[in-house]
Amino acid sequence: MTLKNKIRVSLIAMLLLLLGLGSYAFLTIQRLESNARLLQQANLASVEYGVAMLNAVERLEDAPTAPALLADFRRALTRETANITEPGELTAVDELTQHLTDYQRLVDEQAPRPALGQVRRLLRTDTQHIIRLNTRSFTAKTQRAATYARHARRTVLNFIGLSALVALALVIRLPKEVLRPLRRLRADVEDVAGPSPATQVPVTKHDEVGAVALALNRAFGYMQDQRSATRVALATERSRLESLVEHLDEGLLLLDETQCVLLANPTARALLGRSAAELVGHQAEDLSRESELLRELFRPLLEGQSGDATSQPPVLTFQQNGEDVYYRLSLNHIVSFNSEAGHTEFAGHILSLRNVSDFKKLDQVKSNFLATVSHELKTPLASINLSLMLLQNERTDPEERLRIADGIRDETQRLLGMVGQLIDVSRLDAGAGIRLDVQHVTLAQVVEYATDTVQAQLQDKELRLETDLPAGLPAARADLEKTTWVLINLLANAIRYSPRGSAVTVRATQHQEQLQVSVQDYGPGISTEYHERIFQRFAEVPNPAGHKGGSGLGLSISREFISVQGGRLWVESEPGAGSRFLFTLPVAG
Repeated sequence: MTLKNKIRVSLIAMLLLLLGLGSYAFLTIQRLESNARLLQQANLASVEYGVAMLNAVERLEDAPTAPALLADFRRALTRETANITEPGELTAVDELTQHLTDYQRLVDEQAPRPALGQVRRLLRTDTQHIIRLNTRSFTAKTQRAATYARHARRTVLNFIGLSALVALALVIRLPKEVLRPLRRLRADVEDVAGPSPATQVPVTKHDEVGAVALALNRAFGYMQDQRSATRVALATERSRLESLVEHLDEGLLLLDETQCVLLANPTARALLGRSAAELVGHQAEDLSRESELLRELFRPLLEGQSGDATSQPPVLTFQQNGEDVYYRLSLNHIVSFNSEAGHTEFAGHILSLRNVSDFKKLDQVKSNFLATVSHELKTPLASINLSLMLLQNERTDPEERLRIADGIRDETQRLLGMVGQLIDVSRLDAGAGIRLDVQHVTLAQVVEYATDTVQAQLQDKELRLETDLPAGLPAARADLEKTTWVLINLLANAIRYSPRGSAVTVRATQHQEQLQVSVQDYGPGISTEYHERIFQRFAEVPNPAGHKGGSGLGLSISREFISVQGGRLWVESEPGAGSRFLFTLPVAG
């Protein structure tokens, strides 16, 4: 029997004893209560009715014909008739009823008092007989109840004694039954853990202790198989590392010491356009013969490059979504320390591809910017140098000298404007912000300042400047200098891209709480895909007409100036339909 069943049987035995004792006590009490209720109903009630009839007879001595007394006697007799429970009681009640009938007849016949007294004595005798019958029965039943109570007390005491004996036996026996196999199990475990040759705990019984012994045997077997478990743990760790490699956002190829591809993560497979089966298990040398891209990928490995910091990692170009993306290839050799052999061992190679497209684009933007700025600086400087040579020539007449001096001044202003743009950009990048002098400004004043500044350029290209400024326009809340600078920049761009002899239109309108200013030209136009790009710094847009752009800073700075004043700057244009640059300013409150 298992320990659990032993404990269960012991508890059930105690529970049955308690249930038996409780049930017997409950039934005994219920029986005594029922007997007491019967005594009260059967005998005590009859005695009470008899006493009531005796009282009525005694009072009839004084008033033999009183109807109320006869009614009381008859009422008590009726109740007694309904409560007949004892042998001989029915006969006594019948005789009493007959005597009461005789007494009532004598009363009705107005019989003399001696006759009535004789019948009253019979009524008294019959009533006393009924009382004696119920009294004797009550005494007998009470004695039987007492006898039953004494018997029940002895039975309960026997139950209590038996329960105590069983409980004492369980207290003494049960701990021994539980602890004996545990002590034996402890001794067996100590034998296995000690220097003895035993390797297993003997299982003698199929109970809880036997289950513990089986578990210990499994644990000992597990400890004996530690080497195989270690190999499983290493395989699990390798699987985890492979999972990490699979989710890297960089391309990664793992090769063993024989240059065989062991793993290629999804990023590398997508860049190379190959499946895992086409890469894994193949030699790098064999793969390099399949395509120019794979040859460039495995070149550092096949040529024996070390991949140290002194060599410049190559950058490979891939096609992704129709665009060129750039990945920097790096080669690293895997070296591990063999603790058993006590030295390092060469384990393989790692080829990683890191996305450097953003850096490549920034580098290209920097190169384009330097080339643009160099050209923008070289042209006015060359013009100034040529003009100075002409001024040094004594044969140059005074009028020509004045024209040359005006040209030098124009080129100098152009250089100063370019340097000012570069300074504004550097201040914005440094987080210095833009200092504004916000005031009430009329757009007519802004347009006048701007058009006066570009008059020379308009005349040079024979362009017509058309303005549309409604007379009732309210003032704007703006910085006069910054807003004028923006309009000059937009006009300069319109003049640069407008064909000779065409028109440039400046128009102002009011839209609720905003004033809108637009500059319209009829040049080559701008494709929709470049509408936002032209507002980025150093941005270049393809120009089929061959027009040379500026430094790529003017529109970016213009948008900054308008944005900080609470407005916005955008373009509406289509190729071949000219361009319309618009900006808004808040109405002065």
